[in-house]
Amino acid sequence: MSKPTTDQILSEVIRGNGHITVLTGAGISAESGIPTFRGPQGFWTIGSRNYHPQEMATVAMFCRNPEAVWLWYLYRMGLCRKARPNTGHHALASMEAHLKNRFTLITQNVDNLHIRAGNSPARTLQIHGNIFQVRCASACSDEIFSLPEGVSPKAKGGLLSDAERRQLICADCGGWLRPNVLWFDETYDERHYHFNSAIETAKRTRLLITVGTAGTTTLPNQIVKLVLGNGGLMFDINVADNPFAGLAMQSGRGISIRRTSSEALVSLLRTIVSVQSNL
Repeated sequence: MSKPTTDQILSEVIRGNGHITVLTGAGISAESGIPTFRGPQGFWTIGSRNYHPQEMATVAMFCRNPEAVWLWYLYRMGLCRKARPNTGHHALASMEAHLKNRFTLITQNVDNLHIRAGNSPARTLQIHGNIFQVRCASACSDEIFSLPEGVSPKAKGGLLSDAERRQLICADCGGWLRPNVLWFDETYDERHYHFNSAIETAKRTRLLITVGTAGTTTLPNQIVKLVLGNGGLMFDINVADNPFAGLAMQSGRGISIRRTSSEALVSLLRTIVSVQSNL
């Protein structure tokens, strides 16, 4: 017996009122021109030394040199702000509009492009945070704020003004604010990174679509294993080979789609619209 196609699987899931979850990684943002986190533009110079992203994006570095970490993030914020949501982002926003409560978007990307494209914050779990949000580094409060308007993106070699330094200070305790992003020496939690919500979503997912992710962090791997372990189905969209493509194919319940995220997601959206119009 031949293996079901993506169209047949989507039709089965939608007609059965199954939940569809999409998990996105850096690949979808790369199509909007945002360089990958570990690429050459992630490196940062402090004095005479170059630092890797894995060194910059840590609590340890922030404690030693908060201003340098802020300058690095403000540079990355500038790249994200200039980028525009691409066709793949817009296709996911349309999927949510059609599927409503049967759809959840889980993203590893902190660039805010999914929200700008039209996905709702209520159905979008930003499990690595959002680069345009801040919170108190000393955790005197759990409150999450938007980046202060007077704090500007920086070019490499830029400096914080006195006014920007003041705006990056917590009004309650007088300590530094920090980007609301998951750092390498931190663990997932629910308040900031939606850990429990992501796990509960995975448990009820009938079809998981992974998009442009290499599967190098723990929570995405847990999500994939939970879905497949519960008998769920899986599509992996990626132009390159990756562990999730292998897991999908090994499970016998998945399909590897070697196309760009924009091409593949637009095609899946067409199928969703077609199936729903015939219900």
